[in-house]
Amino acid sequence: MTPLVANIVGVIGSVLFIGGFAYANIVERIDKLLFNAVNLAGSILLLLSLSVHFNLAAVILETAWGGIALVGLVKAARERRAGSSRKQREERAS
Repeated sequence: MTPLVANIVGVIGSVLFIGGFAYANIVERIDKLLFNAVNLAGSILLLLSLSVHFNLAAVILETAWGGIALVGLVKAARERRAGSSRKQREERAS
């Protein structure tokens, strides 16, 4: 990856982080699946950028951020699946 491409990828990752943070502070109720997916994507893009412009502190931060987002994504997906299963059972019961 060229330095220019790495910068573009890193900026896109940063925009995703900023957008996710803005979203979380604007909406009444956060869609955790969307929020964590955006954060995970931003983290991955920034890590790709850091493979060209290495900075240990930033790699540690982005790895932690991505790990937290991945855990949140799995949890949100499980909660959504459980909620939809519960709703289907309730609809069949009525």
